[in-house]
Amino acid sequence: MEDVSMEIEQVDVVDLPDDFTGVTDQTLLDVREDYEWEEAHVAGALHIPLDDVPSRIDELDLNNDLLVICRTSGRSFRLMQYLSLRGIDGAVVSGGMVAWQAAGKPVRTGPE
Repeated sequence: MEDVSMEIEQVDVVDLPDDFTGVTDQTLLDVREDYEWEEAHVAGALHIPLDDVPSRIDELDLNNDLLVICRTSGRSFRLMQYLSLRGIDGAVVSGGMVAWQAAGKPVRTGPE
């Protein structure tokens, strides 16, 4: 199997807004599990656990730039491989929430 990680766009956390609440042209999709989301997440992100994305794909606004975040990027790459096979473009947030928090960017906690 070819390595598609080279073909998938990545964005650095420092190039992203701290809060996606008012952002209308980008969707930050957090694919981590519920307990991970409750520990820390980005304000305004859309939370759909990885296993639920195929059945909830209609919740994504495909007119927006799609950015996918998980803990360290592994699940994000897997999802972008799946989506790209279906003609959906997007980018992986490099380093995920670990990189987000390491950069000192703000997080929210709780179910929200």
